[in-house]
Amino acid sequence: MDSLLALMPEFWKAAGETLYIVGFTLFFGGLGGLLVGLGLYLSRAGSILANRPVFLVLNLFVNIVRPIPFIIFLAAAQPLARMVVGTGIGNNAIIFTISLAASFAMGRIVEQNLLTVTPGVIEAARSVGAGPLRIIFTVLLPEALGPLILGYTFIFVALVDMSAVAGYVGGGGLGNFALQYGYRQFNPVVTWAAVLLIIVLVQLVQFLGNWLARKALRR
Repeated sequence: MDSLLALMPEFWKAAGETLYIVGFTLFFGGLGGLLVGLGLYLSRAGSILANRPVFLVLNLFVNIVRPIPFIIFLAAAQPLARMVVGTGIGNNAIIFTISLAASFAMGRIVEQNLLTVTPGVIEAARSVGAGPLRIIFTVLLPEALGPLILGYTFIFVALVDMSAVAGYVGGGGLGNFALQYGYRQFNPVVTWAAVLLIIVLVQLVQFLGNWLARKALRR
């Protein structure tokens, strides 16, 4: 316990880094996932912007990236991260890499949630002359809001997991803290302190996501 107390400044710094990484990756990865998911949904056969070549390309990319274990994806994407952010290690590189992976994972979740929207609602909007953009922003996304909130809550938990794994390749945060000061120094108290804080963070976000989803579904 004394060793943990001595490391409290580093512990809270690591917690801040985790929030920094997860916050930015949720924004960029969530935005990318929304675009990919919309692209998949809108370009599929029978949709309002059906385009088979676009759907096949997007679907192929999602199916290629999603099954890659994240620790392998981190290593494989390092050259690309170095080209985009100027370095292959560190928090900025980790944010770029996790955002890229999350975009494709979230894209499939967004597509599946959009498919829950009743086709009749879309057809009713089209029958009164609503264009694609109006349908997307006034019908499609509002109708799928509740499931989308739950989907983004789920991806938040996955991003916390990814940020912890990123500690293996020079990323900061609680994962790196647990590895450096806990696992490698045979100090289970430090390791479990990081684990417990991650659990608390995830539970809080899960509670908030469930509450927001219920509000959206009851409107």
